[in-house]
Amino acid sequence: MKIAVDAMGGDFAPLEIVKGIEIARDRYDDIDFQLYGTASEVKPLVTNWERIELIPTTEVIEMGDEPVKAMRRKKDSSMVRAALAVKEGHADALFSAGNTGALLSSAIFLVGRIKGVDRPALATALPSFEGEHDQFVFMDLGANADSKPAHLYQYGILGSFYASHVLGIQSPTVRLLNNGAEEDKGDEVHKLAHQLMKNAPSFNFLGNIEARELLEGTADVVVADGFSGNAALKATEGTALMMLKQIKAAIMASGTRGKMGGALLKPAFKSIQKKLDYNEAGGAVILGVKAPVVKTHGSAKATAVANTMGQIKTMIDQYLVSDIQNYIDTHAEELQAGKEALNAQINA
Repeated sequence: MKIAVDAMGGDFAPLEIVKGIEIARDRYDDIDFQLYGTASEVKPLVTNWERIELIPTTEVIEMGDEPVKAMRRKKDSSMVRAALAVKEGHADALFSAGNTGALLSSAIFLVGRIKGVDRPALATALPSFEGEHDQFVFMDLGANADSKPAHLYQYGILGSFYASHVLGIQSPTVRLLNNGAEEDKGDEVHKLAHQLMKNAPSFNFLGNIEARELLEGTADVVVADGFSGNAALKATEGTALMMLKQIKAAIMASGTRGKMGGALLKPAFKSIQKKLDYNEAGGAVILGVKAPVVKTHGSAKATAVANTMGQIKTMIDQYLVSDIQNYIDTHAEELQAGKEALNAQINA
Protein backbone atom coordinates (compact mmCIF):
# COMPACT_ATOMS: atom_id res chain seq x y z
CA MET A 1 0.00 0.00 0.00
CA LYS A 2 1.07 3.58 -0.61
CA ILE A 3 0.36 6.52 1.69
CA ALA A 4 0.62 10.10 0.41
CA VAL A 5 2.05 12.27 3.19
CA ASP A 6 1.76 16.05 3.48
CA ALA A 7 5.28 16.51 4.87
CA MET A 8 4.88 20.27 5.35
CA GLY A 9 1.67 20.25 7.43
CA GLY A 10 1.82 20.69 11.18
CA ASP A 11 3.52 22.79 13.86
CA PHE A 12 6.69 20.68 13.80
CA ALA A 13 6.81 19.84 10.09
CA PRO A 14 8.73 18.61 8.30
CA LEU A 15 11.10 17.29 11.03
CA GLU A 16 8.60 15.36 13.15
CA ILE A 17 6.67 14.18 10.09
CA VAL A 18 9.78 12.65 8.53
CA LYS A 19 10.89 11.12 11.84
CA GLY A 20 7.46 9.57 12.29
CA ILE A 21 7.42 8.19 8.76
CA GLU A 22 10.81 6.55 9.27
CA ILE A 23 9.55 4.93 12.48
CA ALA A 24 6.49 3.67 10.60
CA ARG A 25 8.62 2.44 7.69
CA ASP A 26 10.66 0.31 10.08
CA ARG A 27 7.49 -0.89 11.85
CA TYR A 28 5.39 -1.79 8.79
CA ASP A 29 7.16 -3.58 5.97
CA ASP A 30 4.20 -3.47 3.55
CA ILE A 31 3.80 0.32 3.27
CA ASP A 32 5.48 2.70 0.82
CA PHE A 33 5.50 6.37 1.73
CA GLN A 34 5.28 9.34 -0.63
CA LEU A 35 6.53 12.54 0.99
CA TYR A 36 5.13 15.68 -0.63
CA GLY A 37 7.05 18.78 0.40
CA THR A 38 9.79 21.35 -0.16
CA ALA A 39 12.81 19.36 -1.31
CA SER A 40 15.42 21.58 0.36
CA GLU A 41 13.69 21.13 3.74
CA VAL A 42 12.60 17.49 3.56
CA LYS A 43 15.50 15.77 1.79
CA PRO A 44 18.20 16.46 4.45
CA LEU A 45 15.97 14.96 7.15
CA VAL A 46 15.59 11.49 5.62
CA THR A 47 18.23 9.09 6.93
CA ASN A 48 17.11 6.00 5.01
CA TRP A 49 15.27 6.16 1.70
CA GLU A 50 14.01 2.59 1.75
CA ARG A 51 10.31 2.65 0.71
CA ILE A 52 10.28 6.45 0.93
CA GLU A 53 9.85 8.68 -2.13
CA LEU A 54 10.14 12.46 -2.19
CA ILE A 55 7.82 14.36 -4.52
CA PRO A 56 8.98 18.02 -4.55
CA THR A 57 6.39 20.77 -4.16
CA THR A 58 6.78 24.54 -4.11
CA GLU A 59 3.92 25.76 -1.88
CA VAL A 60 2.66 25.22 1.65
CA ILE A 61 -0.86 25.68 3.02
CA GLU A 62 -0.37 27.46 6.32
CA MET A 63 -2.50 26.92 9.43
CA GLY A 64 -3.99 30.41 9.11
CA ASP A 65 -4.91 30.16 5.42
CA GLU A 66 -8.58 30.25 4.42
CA PRO A 67 -9.22 26.55 3.65
CA VAL A 68 -11.10 26.52 0.34
CA LYS A 69 -9.15 29.44 -1.16
CA ALA A 70 -5.85 27.86 -0.17
CA MET A 71 -6.81 24.52 -1.71
CA ARG A 72 -7.81 26.20 -4.98
CA ARG A 73 -4.96 28.70 -5.25
CA LYS A 74 -2.01 26.71 -3.94
CA LYS A 75 -2.21 23.92 -6.48
CA ASP A 76 1.45 22.95 -5.97
CA SER A 77 1.14 22.76 -2.19
CA SER A 78 2.17 19.59 -0.41
CA MET A 79 -1.39 18.92 0.75
CA VAL A 80 -3.09 19.43 -2.61
CA ARG A 81 -0.51 17.38 -4.49
CA ALA A 82 -0.86 14.53 -1.98
CA ALA A 83 -4.66 14.64 -2.30
CA LEU A 84 -4.42 14.57 -6.10
CA ALA A 85 -2.15 11.52 -5.88
CA VAL A 86 -4.94 9.70 -4.06
CA LYS A 87 -7.57 10.93 -6.51
CA GLU A 88 -5.50 9.77 -9.48
CA GLY A 89 -4.81 6.35 -7.97
CA HIS A 90 -1.10 6.87 -7.29
CA ALA A 91 -1.64 6.46 -3.53
CA ASP A 92 -4.15 4.61 -1.38
CA ALA A 93 -4.52 7.10 1.49
CA LEU A 94 -3.80 10.68 2.49
CA PHE A 95 -2.21 11.92 5.73
CA SER A 96 -1.66 15.45 7.04
CA ALA A 97 -1.10 17.27 10.32
CA GLY A 98 -1.83 20.60 8.65
CA ASN A 99 -4.78 22.95 8.19
CA THR A 100 -7.91 20.95 9.09
CA GLY A 101 -10.28 22.96 6.93
CA ALA A 102 -8.02 22.71 3.90
CA LEU A 103 -7.68 18.95 4.40
CA LEU A 104 -11.46 18.61 4.61
CA SER A 105 -11.82 20.61 1.40
CA SER A 106 -9.16 18.51 -0.31
CA ALA A 107 -10.81 15.30 0.84
CA ILE A 108 -14.27 16.33 -0.35
CA PHE A 109 -13.42 18.16 -3.58
CA LEU A 110 -10.29 16.30 -4.72
CA VAL A 111 -10.44 12.78 -3.26
CA GLY A 112 -14.24 12.93 -3.60
CA ARG A 113 -17.34 11.91 -1.66
CA ILE A 114 -18.61 8.35 -1.65
CA LYS A 115 -21.74 8.29 -3.80
CA GLY A 116 -24.76 8.38 -1.52
CA VAL A 117 -23.00 10.10 1.41
CA ASP A 118 -24.49 13.57 1.79
CA ARG A 119 -21.89 15.01 4.18
CA PRO A 120 -18.50 13.46 5.02
CA ALA A 121 -17.70 13.89 8.71
CA LEU A 122 -14.67 14.06 10.97
CA ALA A 123 -14.41 11.17 13.45
CA THR A 124 -11.99 10.11 16.13
CA ALA A 125 -11.61 7.34 18.69
CA LEU A 126 -11.86 8.52 22.30
CA PRO A 127 -11.06 6.53 25.45
CA SER A 128 -13.85 4.65 27.19
CA PHE A 129 -13.17 4.22 30.90
CA GLU A 130 -16.06 2.09 32.14
CA GLY A 131 -17.54 0.29 29.14
CA GLU A 132 -16.93 -3.08 27.60
CA HIS A 133 -14.44 -1.60 25.11
CA ASP A 134 -11.41 0.67 25.53
CA GLN A 135 -12.47 3.18 22.87
CA PHE A 136 -15.52 4.58 21.13
CA VAL A 137 -16.08 6.56 17.92
CA PHE A 138 -17.09 10.21 18.25
CA MET A 139 -18.30 12.22 15.25
CA ASP A 140 -18.77 14.84 13.77
CA LEU A 141 -15.91 16.87 15.25
CA GLY A 142 -16.49 20.02 13.22
CA ALA A 143 -16.59 19.20 9.53
CA ASN A 144 -20.20 20.43 9.42
CA ALA A 145 -21.35 23.07 11.89
CA ASP A 146 -24.98 22.63 10.80
CA SER A 147 -26.37 19.15 10.27
CA LYS A 148 -29.71 17.86 9.07
CA PRO A 149 -31.38 14.82 10.65
CA ALA A 150 -30.47 12.69 7.64
CA HIS A 151 -26.80 13.63 8.06
CA LEU A 152 -26.80 12.51 11.70
CA TYR A 153 -28.42 9.26 10.61
CA GLN A 154 -25.66 8.68 8.06
CA TYR A 155 -23.03 9.42 10.71
CA GLY A 156 -24.44 6.48 12.64
CA ILE A 157 -23.75 4.24 9.65
CA LEU A 158 -20.26 5.62 9.00
CA GLY A 159 -19.30 5.49 12.67
CA SER A 160 -20.54 1.92 13.03
CA PHE A 161 -18.37 0.80 10.13
CA TYR A 162 -15.32 2.49 11.66
CA ALA A 163 -16.04 0.91 15.05
CA SER A 164 -16.34 -2.58 13.56
CA HIS A 165 -13.55 -2.41 10.99
CA VAL A 166 -10.89 -0.40 12.83
CA LEU A 167 -11.70 -0.79 16.53
CA GLY A 168 -12.81 -4.40 16.15
CA ILE A 169 -16.17 -3.90 17.90
CA GLN A 170 -18.82 -6.37 16.83
CA SER A 171 -22.39 -5.02 16.49
CA PRO A 172 -21.49 -1.52 17.76
CA THR A 173 -24.09 0.49 19.63
CA VAL A 174 -24.93 4.09 18.65
CA ARG A 175 -26.15 7.07 20.69
CA LEU A 176 -27.01 10.65 19.76
CA LEU A 177 -25.41 13.52 21.70
CA ASN A 178 -28.18 15.70 23.07
CA ASN A 179 -29.02 17.96 26.00
CA GLY A 180 -31.01 15.23 27.72
CA ALA A 181 -31.54 11.48 27.64
CA GLU A 182 -35.27 11.67 26.97
CA GLU A 183 -36.57 11.06 23.46
CA ASP A 184 -38.22 14.48 23.18
CA LYS A 185 -35.15 16.51 24.20
CA GLY A 186 -33.23 18.90 21.98
CA ASP A 187 -34.08 21.13 19.06
CA GLU A 188 -36.15 20.07 16.08
CA VAL A 189 -33.13 18.66 14.23
CA HIS A 190 -32.19 16.37 17.10
CA LYS A 191 -35.78 15.30 17.78
CA LEU A 192 -36.22 14.31 14.13
CA ALA A 193 -32.80 12.68 14.01
CA HIS A 194 -33.72 10.62 17.06
CA GLN A 195 -36.87 9.35 15.34
CA LEU A 196 -34.97 8.54 12.17
CA MET A 197 -32.22 6.71 14.06
CA LYS A 198 -34.69 4.96 16.36
CA ASN A 199 -36.27 3.21 13.40
CA ALA A 200 -32.98 2.58 11.59
CA PRO A 201 -32.27 -1.01 10.51
CA SER A 202 -28.70 0.03 9.68
CA PHE A 203 -27.32 0.15 13.22
CA ASN A 204 -28.10 -0.56 16.89
CA PHE A 205 -29.43 2.74 18.26
CA LEU A 206 -29.75 3.09 22.05
CA GLY A 207 -31.06 6.65 22.31
CA ASN A 208 -29.65 9.97 23.47
CA ILE A 209 -26.53 10.57 25.53
CA GLU A 210 -25.50 13.67 27.50
CA ALA A 211 -21.99 15.14 27.25
CA ARG A 212 -21.16 14.20 30.85
CA GLU A 213 -21.57 10.52 29.94
CA LEU A 214 -19.24 10.53 26.93
CA LEU A 215 -16.32 8.69 28.53
CA GLU A 216 -18.43 6.26 30.55
CA GLY A 217 -18.54 3.63 27.82
CA THR A 218 -22.32 3.57 27.31
CA ALA A 219 -21.98 3.56 23.51
CA ASP A 220 -19.53 2.42 20.83
CA VAL A 221 -20.44 5.31 18.52
CA VAL A 222 -21.61 8.76 19.61
CA VAL A 223 -23.10 10.96 16.88
CA ALA A 224 -23.21 14.76 17.12
CA ASP A 225 -23.63 17.77 14.87
CA GLY A 226 -20.26 19.36 14.12
CA PHE A 227 -20.69 22.36 16.41
CA SER A 228 -21.72 20.33 19.46
CA GLY A 229 -19.19 17.60 18.75
CA ASN A 230 -16.28 20.00 18.46
CA ALA A 231 -17.29 21.86 21.62
CA ALA A 232 -17.76 18.64 23.59
CA LEU A 233 -14.41 17.26 22.41
CA LYS A 234 -12.46 20.38 23.37
CA ALA A 235 -14.26 20.68 26.70
CA THR A 236 -13.49 17.04 27.51
CA GLU A 237 -9.83 17.36 26.51
CA GLY A 238 -9.42 20.61 28.41
CA THR A 239 -11.07 19.28 31.57
CA ALA A 240 -8.95 16.12 31.56
CA LEU A 241 -5.70 18.06 31.13
CA MET A 242 -6.64 20.61 33.77
CA MET A 243 -7.57 17.93 36.29
CA LEU A 244 -4.24 16.17 35.81
CA LYS A 245 -2.40 19.49 36.28
CA GLN A 246 -4.40 20.32 39.40
CA ILE A 247 -3.80 16.90 40.94
CA LYS A 248 -0.07 17.25 40.31
CA ALA A 249 -0.05 20.77 41.78
CA ALA A 250 -1.97 19.61 44.86
CA ILE A 251 0.48 16.76 45.44
CA MET A 252 3.51 19.04 45.07
CA ALA A 253 2.01 21.50 47.55
CA SER A 254 1.09 18.88 50.17
CA GLY A 255 4.48 18.43 51.78
CA THR A 256 6.75 15.41 52.11
CA ARG A 257 4.02 12.87 52.92
CA GLY A 258 1.90 14.04 50.00
CA LYS A 259 4.84 13.81 47.62
CA MET A 260 5.64 10.28 48.84
CA GLY A 261 2.03 9.28 48.24
CA GLY A 262 2.12 10.91 44.82
CA ALA A 263 5.26 8.94 43.95
CA LEU A 264 3.45 5.70 44.79
CA LEU A 265 0.52 6.73 42.60
CA LYS A 266 2.68 7.88 39.68
CA PRO A 267 2.22 4.67 37.63
CA ALA A 268 -1.58 5.04 37.91
CA PHE A 269 -1.43 8.66 36.76
CA LYS A 270 0.85 7.69 33.88
CA SER A 271 -1.65 5.05 32.78
CA ILE A 272 -4.51 7.57 32.72
CA GLN A 273 -2.37 10.16 30.93
CA LYS A 274 -1.41 7.61 28.28
CA LYS A 275 -5.05 6.75 27.67
CA LEU A 276 -5.85 10.43 27.14
CA ASP A 277 -2.78 11.15 24.98
CA TYR A 278 -3.65 11.83 21.32
CA ASN A 279 -0.11 10.75 20.37
CA GLU A 280 -1.14 7.20 21.27
CA ALA A 281 -4.57 7.19 19.61
CA GLY A 282 -3.66 8.26 16.07
CA GLY A 283 -5.56 10.80 14.02
CA ALA A 284 -9.07 11.96 13.17
CA VAL A 285 -10.59 10.36 10.09
CA ILE A 286 -12.68 12.00 7.39
CA LEU A 287 -15.37 9.38 6.86
CA GLY A 288 -17.49 9.40 3.73
CA VAL A 289 -14.80 10.01 1.11
CA LYS A 290 -13.40 7.58 -1.46
CA ALA A 291 -10.13 6.81 0.34
CA PRO A 292 -8.74 6.97 3.88
CA VAL A 293 -7.95 10.59 4.76
CA VAL A 294 -6.52 11.08 8.24
CA LYS A 295 -5.66 14.27 10.12
CA THR A 296 -3.48 14.14 13.21
CA HIS A 297 -3.09 16.93 15.75
CA GLY A 298 -1.23 20.00 14.51
CA SER A 299 1.28 19.70 17.35
CA ALA A 300 1.78 15.97 16.85
CA LYS A 301 5.27 14.57 17.21
CA ALA A 302 6.89 11.57 15.51
CA THR A 303 5.18 9.01 17.75
CA ALA A 304 1.71 10.27 16.77
CA VAL A 305 2.67 10.27 13.09
CA ALA A 306 3.92 6.68 13.26
CA ASN A 307 0.85 5.49 15.16
CA THR A 308 -1.41 7.15 12.62
CA MET A 309 0.27 5.19 9.84
CA GLY A 310 -0.76 2.03 11.68
CA GLN A 311 -4.30 3.36 11.90
CA ILE A 312 -4.36 4.00 8.13
CA LYS A 313 -2.93 0.53 7.49
CA THR A 314 -5.81 -1.02 9.45
CA MET A 315 -8.35 1.01 7.47
CA ILE A 316 -6.88 -0.26 4.22
CA ASP A 317 -6.38 -3.85 5.39
CA GLN A 318 -9.98 -4.07 6.60
CA TYR A 319 -11.47 -2.57 3.41
CA LEU A 320 -13.23 0.16 5.40
CA VAL A 321 -13.96 2.53 2.50
CA SER A 322 -15.03 -0.12 0.00
CA ASP A 323 -17.31 -1.80 2.55
CA ILE A 324 -18.99 1.55 3.32
CA GLN A 325 -19.47 2.15 -0.40
CA ASN A 326 -20.90 -1.34 -0.96
CA TYR A 327 -23.30 -0.99 1.95
CA ILE A 328 -24.62 2.38 0.79
CA ASP A 329 -24.98 1.09 -2.78
CA THR A 330 -26.94 -1.98 -1.73
CA HIS A 331 -29.12 -0.10 0.77
CA ALA A 332 -29.81 2.98 -1.35
CA GLU A 333 -33.59 2.37 -1.45
CA GLU A 334 -33.73 1.85 2.31
CA LEU A 335 -31.81 5.06 2.98
CA GLN A 336 -33.99 7.01 0.55
CA ALA A 337 -37.14 5.63 2.16
CA GLY A 338 -35.91 6.87 5.54
CA LYS A 339 -35.37 10.36 4.12
CA GLU A 340 -38.80 10.38 2.51
CA ALA A 341 -40.46 9.29 5.75
CA LEU A 342 -38.62 12.07 7.56
CA ASN A 343 -39.66 14.66 4.98
CA ALA A 344 -43.27 13.54 5.30
CA GLN A 345 -43.04 13.97 9.06
CA ILE A 346 -41.52 17.46 8.66
CA ASN A 347 -44.21 18.52 6.18
CA ALA A 348 -46.94 17.16 8.43
